[in-house]
Amino acid sequence: MSQFKSEQEAAESGVYIRKIQSFVKREGRLTSGQAKALEQYWPSMGLLHTDGKLDTEYTFGRQAPLVLEIGFGMGKSLVEMAKNEPDKDFIGIEVHRPGVGACLAEAAEHQVTNLRVYEYDAVAVLADCIADASLARVQLFFPDPWHKKKHHKRRIVQAEFVQNLRTKLALGGVFHMATDWENYAQHMLEVMSAAPGFVNQSESGDYVPRPDQRPLTKFEQRGHRLGHGVWDLMFEKVN
Repeated sequence: MSQFKSEQEAAESGVYIRKIQSFVKREGRLTSGQAKALEQYWPSMGLLHTDGKLDTEYTFGRQAPLVLEIGFGMGKSLVEMAKNEPDKDFIGIEVHRPGVGACLAEAAEHQVTNLRVYEYDAVAVLADCIADASLARVQLFFPDPWHKKKHHKRRIVQAEFVQNLRTKLALGGVFHMATDWENYAQHMLEVMSAAPGFVNQSESGDYVPRPDQRPLTKFEQRGHRLGHGVWDLMFEKVN
């Protein structure tokens, strides 16, 4: 794409640029509970990329700080955060349908009403559905590390993605990342430290202790017992 400044410019010239995906969509099999949750709760909690820009005041029936999580997995920790922070509204994005179904079931079980979800590619949702300067926090917890060196280009935390994300964060908004792969943590730190408009919230200039707002998962607890590390990074948008 060297002769074009952007994918849009390439498309206008009739050139298709193959996008590098940061995920592999593994459908998996829906359990009966997940299928039932999708049927029952998607009409009230599901959001569609095709609907375009999201009117959050209409969607949630109020004005509140907006938190967006990319790749929420099965949704358990996202639901817990939404339940623990009722003064905020939450949007989750996940490409795997079983995870979306599990999240909806969990939210319904805990009577969480300040959460909506997309089943779509996060990059497209950010570009097409999220208003500029509207997010108080963006969460990216345990993304695919693409641990093989030849696959590092697939990692979602890259300079272009971060700058697109920056336009969606409000001034003072925070991009919070967590990973259990030290090499990816180092990669995240390198990309974010070089990103214009962000300041690291770590007092030591690298990682932060896990904040109380991010629940400790069973996976993490098992990792701690086995001596595995987890690295949290929090960068604030300052301009």
